[in-house]
Formats: sequence, C-alpha cells, structure tokens
Amino acid sequence: MRHLIHAEWTKFRTVRGWVIGMLVAIPLTVLVGLLGPAGSQMSCAGPDGQPCENNVPPTGPGGEAVHDSFYFLHRTLTGDGTITARVATLTDAEPWSKAGVIVKRDTEVGSTYAAVLLTGGHGVRMQHDFTEDVAGPVSTSDHQWLRLTRDGNTLTGTTSPDGEHWATIGSVQLGGLGDAVQAGMFVSSPEHVEITRGFGSVDASGGPTMATATFDDVSVDGGWAGDWRGTEVGGESGMDTGHQESGGEFTITGHGDIAPIVPDQGSRGRTVENALIGVFAGLIAVLVVATLFVTSEHRRGLLRTSLAASPRRGQLFAAKAVVIGGVSFVTGVASAALAIPLVEQVEVAKGMFLFPASTWTEVRVVLGTGLLFAVGAVLALAVGMLLRRSAGTVTTVVVGVVLPYLLAVASVLPSGPAEWLTAVTPAAGFAVQQTVPEYPQVNASYTPADGYFPLSPGGGFAVLCAYAVAAVVLAVVALRRRDA
Repeated sequence: MRHLIHAEWTKFRTVRGWVIGMLVAIPLTVLVGLLGPAGSQMSCAGPDGQPCENNVPPTGPGGEAVHDSFYFLHRTLTGDGTITARVATLTDAEPWSKAGVIVKRDTEVGSTYAAVLLTGGHGVRMQHDFTEDVAGPVSTSDHQWLRLTRDGNTLTGTTSPDGEHWATIGSVQLGGLGDAVQAGMFVSSPEHVEITRGFGSVDASGGPTMATATFDDVSVDGGWAGDWRGTEVGGESGMDTGHQESGGEFTITGHGDIAPIVPDQGSRGRTVENALIGVFAGLIAVLVVATLFVTSEHRRGLLRTSLAASPRRGQLFAAKAVVIGGVSFVTGVASAALAIPLVEQVEVAKGMFLFPASTWTEVRVVLGTGLLFAVGAVLALAVGMLLRRSAGTVTTVVVGVVLPYLLAVASVLPSGPAEWLTAVTPAAGFAVQQTVPEYPQVNASYTPADGYFPLSPGGGFAVLCAYAVAAVVLAVVALRRRDA
C-alpha cells in the first residue's frame, strides 16, 4: 500500500496544473472572504468627531457580547439574604419582556447576576450571567410570587402561584460576586423585530418597546441597607421609564434587555463564520482538482497502466483517496488559518466588532475546514470514478456540495427550504464552520444566512461523510466490475 500512495503522490506533484489548482484555493478563500468587509463601513461618531464607545457592545462574565439594559429598583445587600416579591401585573409586554427579582454584583453593564423573573410569553424563568436560562414550573396564575436567596456565592430561585406552595427552579454559583451586592426588582423589554425573508431579500422592521410591572408583597431578609433607589442600567434609555411607590406597591416601567447578543441580520458584529465565507470558492477549486485527478486518467487511458501495475483495484482507489484527501486537508487548514486573522483585521478596521471565540473554537474551525476540503475531495474523486467525465463530475459535486450552501446563506431561499438543504445535502458539511450558539431565551433569526445551521458541526460533517462513504463504495464496486 505504501508504494501505491507514493506513486499516486508522485503522479499528483508532477502535474503542475493540479498543484497550482490547490495553491490557488488558498488565496481564493482569503480574497472572497475579504470582499464583504472591504465593501462595508461601520461608523459611529461621538462629540467633537471622536469615535463613540457604543460601537462595540459590552461583554458578560464569559466574554460574550451582551445586552445589559433595564430599569433596576435596588438596595444594597451585604452577605446573605433573601428578596421576595409578587408580580401582580405585567402589561404592554413582548414575549421576552421580563419582570422579576435580581441579585447583581453592581450596576455596571456586564456584571455577574442571577434573576428569577416572569416573562411576557414564556412563563417563569431563572437566568444568570446572560447566557444561562432555566424554565420554571408551568402555572395558570395571572400573577406569580418570586424569591431569590443568596447564600455566599450560591443563588437559589423559587416561585409560587399562591405565596404558600413554593417550587425551586434552580441554584447557581456566581464567581466574583463580592460581599456587598445590589439586589431588588427590575423590568426590561427588548426591541420588537420582525424579519421577513423572501427570494433574495431580507426585510427587518420593528422598534423599541416598554413594559410595566406592578410588584407587591415585597419582603427582604438579611443584611439589607439603604433605601430603594432606581437606576437605568446601561445609561439613559430615552424612554419614559422609572418607578412609583404607593403603600408598599411598586410600579416599574422598563426598557431594554438582559441577554446575549446574537449575530442575526440586525447585528453589527462579525463572526468567525463571516471570515470564512470564501471557503466555498476555495472548495470549488479543490473539487475541480480532485475530479481531474481521476478523470484525466480515464480520458488518456492511463488508468489501464495503473491497474496493470496494481491489479488490486480497491487499494489503488484507496491510495488515490489518501493522497487527494491529505493534500486537500492541508489546503483547507492553510486557507482557514490565513483567512480568519486577515479578514478579521479588515473587519475591525472597518468599525465592526467581533463576536468572541475561544482559541479552541478557532482551532476546531480551522481543522474542520481542512476536513471539509478533504472529505469533499474524496467525494469528488469517487463521483469522478463513477462518471469518468470531468464536466459531469464537477457539475455534480458543485451542485451537490456548494450550490445548496450558497442558496441558503445568500437568503435566496426562505428559512425553511434553506435549513432543509443544509441538513440533507452534502452542504451540511459547512456546519463545521459554526461557532455561535443558539439561545432559546433570545428571539432572533436562527437561519443559515445568520450563521446557524440546523445540525451541529459534528452532525453536519457526518452527513457529508455519509455521502462520501456511499460514493466511495459505489466507485470501488464499479471499478472492480468494469473495464478501465
């Protein structure tokens, strides 16, 4: 087997066009990725022409970009303690408007917190540090008692429909909470956004909203100090928010959201996937080379010579697959490793902010791109062995692998067909690029056009591998049964 791999490698590297094709795939991936940010400009000017700071969103305890804007009626809690309140009414609410009790390290944007809250359309929840969300028990009551208890760095949330029978939603550990924290009641209401997708178009409409909640039966226990005071966390909202107190009843009107920012159509941010948009172009070059690696031998009759030298046809095909897969893997890794930092530099220079991704995530994406190229090349090799025609093979693999991806991410198709194409076709393999999580507590556009694939990175890659394995089996059977 080793001598077959060496022979196929020698054959590959001595054909200048194949080597050039693989090398071209690298700058092609980078250049196509640069087209988007190069033609865009994000600008934000503050007083006296200075850049304004809000062009880059705040970050939460985990480094994620977040919204942290709400009206907060709070007191200082030192050490352990409990706050209990009944949400008597919640009006003018969006499905993810929130009214509840919260313990927050301080009133600074992005600081750690835990909250028990009632939403406009998703029941009672316990949320903490922006990204974490747990649903509470289902209740048919129009009002809800909420309780949040601090014991050191442990926050426990409970709820009751009647103030007597309590159910625990969950407990969380918050790091860096400190001894003295701010705790109390809050109300938030996110912007109302409707995204309509058509054939080749995306329309977004909506605007800011406010919600009003009435709290009563408010009680506290533990080391509380000071009077109730209101703070517009996140700065002035420009809306008629605030609070009123009458006879132990608090009416709070709030605006904004406490949630992670996701990269949908309305976001100014860019993700690792955005930097790799040119992968489809580099992959086309790799698919063409992989096709020619087998079809040129059919066209020139050289395959007969190869079979005469190695009558074990399955091993010959395996050697070809190892060579073209290995070269394509290196090409994919090099393409992604160059595209990510170069494209991100241009994005930052254009005033865009980058959604944070860990080093491990970027390494996973780079290696995943290499595997995408490698498996795609083996698929093209197998189809080429079956069809034995260059034009037909290139058309087949591009239509099967690349075209569904382009139709999905370019908003040419509605979200339903786009998700279907990227789940059942070989284009599912592009899911290896995905780095952004989908949050159930954030109402956003989770479609391939926004970087969200219906399958996980591993699941999407498995679909591509399944197509490649099926094609390889058919190719080996055909190679053994027919003449070269």
